[in-house]
Amino acid sequence: MAEQTKKTSKKEKVPKTLVIVESPAKAHTIEKYLGAGYTVKASMGHLIDLPKSRMAIDIENGFQPEYITVRGRAKLLKELQKDAKKSDFVLLASDNDREGEAIAWHLNNALKDKTDAKISRIVFNEITPAAITEAVKNPGEIVEAKVNAQKARRVLDRLVGYNLSPLLWAKVKNGLSAGRVQSVALRLICEREKEVEDFLPEEYWSLDADFAKGKSSFTAQLVKYKGETPELKSEGVVNEIIEKIKSAPCIVTSLKKSEKTVRPKAPFTTSKLQQAAANRLSFTSRKTMQIAQQLYEGIQIGQNRVGLITYMRTDSVRISETALNDVRAWITKNYPSDLPEEPIHYTVGKAAQDAHEGIRPTYTEYTPDSVKEYLTHDQFKLYSIIWERFVSSQMNNAKMITTSVEISADDAVFRVAASKISEKGFYNVIKLLSSKEDKSTSLPSMKEGEQINVLKFHPEQHFTQGPARYTDASIVRMLEEKGIGRPSTYAPIISVLLDRYYVTRANKQLVPTQLGRMIAKILVESFPDVINESFTAEVENKLDDVEKDTLVWNTMMKDFFGPFKKRVDEVMENTESIKGFLDEQTDKVCELCGKPMIKKLGRFGFFLACSGFPQCHNTKSIPLAKCPCKGCGGEIVERKSKGRGKSFFGCTNYPTCTFISHFKPIDQYCPECGWFLVEKFDKKNGSYKSCINPDCNYLHTSTEEEN
Repeated sequence: MAEQTKKTSKKEKVPKTLVIVESPAKAHTIEKYLGAGYTVKASMGHLIDLPKSRMAIDIENGFQPEYITVRGRAKLLKELQKDAKKSDFVLLASDNDREGEAIAWHLNNALKDKTDAKISRIVFNEITPAAITEAVKNPGEIVEAKVNAQKARRVLDRLVGYNLSPLLWAKVKNGLSAGRVQSVALRLICEREKEVEDFLPEEYWSLDADFAKGKSSFTAQLVKYKGETPELKSEGVVNEIIEKIKSAPCIVTSLKKSEKTVRPKAPFTTSKLQQAAANRLSFTSRKTMQIAQQLYEGIQIGQNRVGLITYMRTDSVRISETALNDVRAWITKNYPSDLPEEPIHYTVGKAAQDAHEGIRPTYTEYTPDSVKEYLTHDQFKLYSIIWERFVSSQMNNAKMITTSVEISADDAVFRVAASKISEKGFYNVIKLLSSKEDKSTSLPSMKEGEQINVLKFHPEQHFTQGPARYTDASIVRMLEEKGIGRPSTYAPIISVLLDRYYVTRANKQLVPTQLGRMIAKILVESFPDVINESFTAEVENKLDDVEKDTLVWNTMMKDFFGPFKKRVDEVMENTESIKGFLDEQTDKVCELCGKPMIKKLGRFGFFLACSGFPQCHNTKSIPLAKCPCKGCGGEIVERKSKGRGKSFFGCTNYPTCTFISHFKPIDQYCPECGWFLVEKFDKKNGSYKSCINPDCNYLHTSTEEEN
């Protein structure tokens, strides 16, 4: 810092520098890296922001936002102003993204009139001594265009939310809220749910056979019958094939070997990290980002506090030259034969902002095993996949040899394929392989024309699977593909939908609630040009243009708001309220006061409430199905277990009737026995419908795994 150097002499005191970051953990880590004269404080995120209780956008004055000190943060702001007043220099070190730039901008405005200190902006991609020292040596200015991009997003979301929410209050139910991006994600989830419900499973069969060669055995699948792909629609068809071929000689008619090159994957972006953590570690997107934040901000490793990974909100796979040199040195030392001649550079996506590097460890030498004792179990698992992904990305390709064998038995052809890794390459550093990667199997040595023995046939019943509901991983992938949101918004989008109970989780899948479906329906029908992925993606592109300083943010607001407000007013005036339809009279009678019970919609779905409210507060669960037990006459309702509060479904005549189901009834009944259907889930079959009657075979699978 040139000015700081000018002010310093041998006789003068060391100048005081205040560094302001966002979190206490980050402050604690950075303070250890800086020498005497530096004080590091945390702003705890935004200190100045839009108020929560009103829109606070001056539409008539260029859509200017009205900022206030966040409730409960006035004391902290005054403390920072006092610290700034005592300092010679103030360095604003909030995150290097739009939100962080806005935090720095607000802090600058709040501090500049309270101190004579020189206020500057510093940014870094990792919290290491070298990165922090470099940032402090090269302070810069706040990027006004980046602040405007954040301002534009906040204002646009306010304009949408504070106009759509009152509409929902008037037409659906008080207390509801609607967000611009979250509503599009909700629409996608609801549309997928409709596809799931409309799907009707069809029965089909497969036929495997166990073969033996000497002491070795293996299993192959029927792939052709009479020269065509077999259509095995019933058990009878399969049994006919077995009967015809069971005594036929089994001859090896084809044996082929092929080599496949497997390339390493690029370092993680935010979305790819969330997807990998969901699929491999069963982490939610929110949990993934929380743990990544901890790894980024710093972990106590022995006597030192170290930021273990780079900034975790990024859409780029670019890696710095320093990091490439570091990882190549580590590979040279540990796996010299798997080091490529030149560093591998991965292509950054066309839509990527490329503001940060890909997610990587700050020091390659900190292997997962070397820091395991300092990490929590979850921190270790997430750090492991980040470290492995990065290091493997700079190693040689792996090679696999696949052996494919066809065995003919009369008109039937069975096939089996086995893969074996011939050159491990980058797989040397990957301990947790996915099912697609871990294909190493073996077959006995065979020759074409050789006869082998068949041991047993395995006919198996299946049902076609419909479209899968979204999971955290698949909805993040879809949002990224469609350009909806940015790396920093994927996890919050899911969290908001869950927190508002528009969506719930079931078997790690995202399922819209009745309330969520109603909201999506009215918003999509009333605002098809706004609640859709193309509009949302277009907004993201325009925000990028604002950040590039090629689009004025106020102009963007003006172009949007006029037509939007006109449509809101039209819907408010012409759309019939469905509030009256939400409360349905029932034939149920309140057992406390004798008045009729009414079906109502609450935060957690429909429930029964006494019409005598507020004098009578009696509420009950909605019956989901008729109890299948003979002579019972009760109804199945959702209940909660004591202690853990886990949902199960039992009869209203309990304890006289003890019928229990751990699977939620759906609004369909078995055509064979009349019992209700439920939706089940297992790893092999995914989600599927099944009759709850254990003595009925309708839509049952042979591998059900009940929870």
